[in-house]
Formats: sequence, structure tokens, C-alpha cells
Amino acid sequence: MTELRARTLSALSTPGARAGIAVMLFAMFLFAVNDTLGKWLVATYSAGQVLLVRSVAALVVLAPFLRGATARALLRPERPGLQALRVAVSTLEVFCFYVAVAYLPLADVMTYWMAAPIYVAALSPLVLGERVGWRRWSAIAVGFLGVVIALEPSRASLSPAAAVSIVGSLAFAGMMLLSRVLRGTPDTTLVFWQTAGAGAAGLALAPFAWVTPSGLDLGLLALLGVLSMIGHVAVNRAFKLADAATIVPYQYTLLFFVAVLGYFVFGDVPRPALVVGAAIIVGAGVYIFLRERAVARRDAAATPAPP
Repeated sequence: MTELRARTLSALSTPGARAGIAVMLFAMFLFAVNDTLGKWLVATYSAGQVLLVRSVAALVVLAPFLRGATARALLRPERPGLQALRVAVSTLEVFCFYVAVAYLPLADVMTYWMAAPIYVAALSPLVLGERVGWRRWSAIAVGFLGVVIALEPSRASLSPAAAVSIVGSLAFAGMMLLSRVLRGTPDTTLVFWQTAGAGAAGLALAPFAWVTPSGLDLGLLALLGVLSMIGHVAVNRAFKLADAATIVPYQYTLLFFVAVLGYFVFGDVPRPALVVGAAIIVGAGVYIFLRERAVARRDAAATPAPP
């Protein structure tokens, strides 16, 4: 935490870093509004219908960027098998999210999703062949403890919806791992196939529980896709304005935003156990990230320069 404090003070003295932090906070607020709107809509419309309309709207926003070489690259992505697997887990992730928020408070669902970096750290030795030392394993164990505390498995709160949340957060972690493996693929290609896959799943599921939306609701369903696309663009911009070690901790402000919106829109009051579990998860996640950065810098310094 001392390193985090030092980096934060250093960042605030740099105009570019301050701009990056501001853009990241804006992106997290957009995602919180998007998630709140999604929870509002799944009270009336099925998860499949929400997936379909939001994906179509997102593809309309993305279409102007799919020209020339970019459009041709979409048809020849690297490692198509892994690309298809990433599309599958990303579609499962967003489907589980909309199912979960239909039954659980928004803050509960987002707390489980925020544990995804901990799952990534635990799986990276197996999937990516990365070396994880005892410090990160200790943080991973603490992070899992935070998930258990948030779940309160001894109470009735361990419901099927909570299980769906865990499955969704694991799928989110899988998507993050596959994104690391496919980091050579352009962002446009990843976003396009991810969105198209979710749209295809929505097209298959929506007819089974179709509710004809009003003009206003149709616009709100489409707004989900637009807000999500703008949020992802803002996150990418934030990482260009400031160092990742400065920006990443601010992603956890999403928990604060959804808790506030959940309270004012739905009257949800976070459970004490959820607050404690979320604090542990956030602390473990930030530590794991900073430790990964420190190890990467040390390894880079130890690598001899080419002649």
C-alpha cells in the first residue's frame, strides 16, 4: 500500500496522469450507469433479449471503424480456435451478469465480478506459464477469503443467483486470460467478435421470452450497447494517458458507484459481510497487480540487452 500511495501522489503531480485518472473514473461511472440500467431492464425483458438489442446497437456504433484493412482482418483473426473460445466465455459472462442482477443487488454482483483478477492470478501459472511467488499466492488466498465472506455460505444468501454470479465472474476471468494470450490481436477484432457472439446468443434466446418493448425501452436497451462501447473506449484512452500502475486501482471505484446507484435507484443497502468481503477483494486485487508490475520490472532489468 505504501507503493500505491507513492504512485498516487506522483501521478497527481503529472497532468497526463491526472487526465488518465479522470477518464478512468468517467469510464467506471459509465459502466455503473450501464449496469444499473441493465438491472432495471431485466426486470421486464429476458437476458437474451437484452443481449440481442444491446449487441446490435454496439455493432452499429462500431461499424464506422470497420473499414478497409480492419474489416479484412476480422475475417482472418489469429488463432481462430482461441478466438472462438474467448467469444464463448465472454458471452457466458455477460449472460450470467444479466441473470444475476435480475435477482441480486447490484453491489453483490459487482463484488463477485471484481474477484476476477484474483482468479486470473491463480490460473496464470497453469494457463500462461507465469511464475507466481509466495507473496502473490498469499494475496490470492486472502482474495478467496474475501469472496467467501461476501458470499456468506452459512446463510440463505448462498442462492442459485449467487452461484450464477460466481460462474459469470469465472467466465470473466477466462476472458481476461484469453485476452492476454491473444494480446497481438487488434482491439477492434476482439470487440467485434465478442459483441457479435453475444448478439448471436441473444438472437437464439430472445424468441423464447420475447416482450415487445415500447419506443422508450427500445432506446434504453440500445443505450446499453452504446454506453458499454463508450466505456471501453474511455478505459483504453485512460491507459494511453497514464501508467497502468496509476490507473488500475481506480477501476475498483466501480464498486462505489454501483453501491450508490443501487441504493438510490433500487433501495439496496449493502450487507456488512459484503462490505468487508469487497474491501478484502479490492485490497488483494490491488496488491496482486502491483506485485505483478514489480516482478515484471525486476525481470526486465535482469534481462541483458541484445548486442
